[in-house]
Amino acid sequence: MANTASARKRIRQNERRRERNVARMSRMRTFIKKVELAIQSGDKSAAAEAFKVAQPEMQRAAGKGVIAKNTISRKLSRLSARVKALATA
Repeated sequence: MANTASARKRIRQNERRRERNVARMSRMRTFIKKVELAIQSGDKSAAAEAFKVAQPEMQRAAGKGVIAKNTISRKLSRLSARVKALATA
């Protein structure tokens, strides 16, 4: 257990940050699921709209350091490709 005041403070800060990060990650996953559902339903406009809303949320998570920037880039690229493929199909 922490013995110094600074260590106790660090524990409190880490817990607050963890809760924030969990919330951000959950929010991001929810937006991704909305895009996935729209793609599965085959609705082009709904998928494009859901992707347009999800993209900034995902980039915000990367900007806050919740998830790696390259990971978000990869996920966005793959989602975008799936939405575009739906549009051409």
